[in-house]
Amino acid sequence: MTAKPIDVVILTEDRYVHPDLDDWYQAQIAREDGLVAAALQAQGLSVARHSWSDPAVDWRACGSLLFRTTWDYFDRFAEFSPWLDAVSAQTRLFNDAALIRWNIDKHYLGELAARGVAIAPTRFVERGEAATLASIMAAQGWDEIVFKPAVSGAARLTYRVDQASLAAHEPVFARCVAQEAMLVQRFEQAILADGELSLIVIDGRCSHAIRKTARAGDFRVQDDHGGTVHAHTPSADERAFAEAAVAACPVLPLYARVDFVRDGGGGFRLMELEMIEPELFFRFDPPAADMLAAALAKKMR
Repeated sequence: MTAKPIDVVILTEDRYVHPDLDDWYQAQIAREDGLVAAALQAQGLSVARHSWSDPAVDWRACGSLLFRTTWDYFDRFAEFSPWLDAVSAQTRLFNDAALIRWNIDKHYLGELAARGVAIAPTRFVERGEAATLASIMAAQGWDEIVFKPAVSGAARLTYRVDQASLAAHEPVFARCVAQEAMLVQRFEQAILADGELSLIVIDGRCSHAIRKTARAGDFRVQDDHGGTVHAHTPSADERAFAEAAVAACPVLPLYARVDFVRDGGGGFRLMELEMIEPELFFRFDPPAADMLAAALAKKMR
């Protein structure tokens, strides 16, 4: 007798297959994935959880794959990229492979800007391009910037630079550009003053939100870099901005996290739109996991 296929496989990475519940970070992962698994099961779906890189898994026997904590994909991109191609031909992905491909490379920000979404002012620097931070800052009139890779996550190779630290960072930037495309962005002071807003959008509608703030002396808001996450009730204009940003995508994603800040004129600036493996902060709003599961179940029917 052939075993019944698993309806949904929650994807993680090797480090988190068996979370250490004594570690706060891994316990947080276990709680979030547990909420999603329970919500999917309440929809009548069978659920399993595997590392994306587990060679023992037969992906053809899975009804769908839900990307959750595949947070090593950018460090293992040479493996992840062909795996994504292969698995997308074997089962259904949430979000789908084409959207993941589009979202992996932060050049998507330029496309969203062309579609009317306000983004943090950005200069895209291609691999091997002869450009310096000093020339970019002078041309754009920026006194303080952040640079980061076009394909990255978890603040990898992300640096904040002002005029005082410019000379020290030029060789770092040069080494980075020699290896990969980079983004240079105007530093948004609102990150220090107000933090960064993250609105979670499921099937086109905002479900809940959080606000992230950096620790003293830092600008990175991720909690694994010492940042703090706060509950946040989104306003109508915040919801509208997030939903419009998601609507500007090539296709509507099942889920997305919209990271943005307020600008000086009372509007917003998109920092990133995460649709590959974003933390969705279900622990702040457990019913949102039910919303995700219901939307996924509807697409599976």
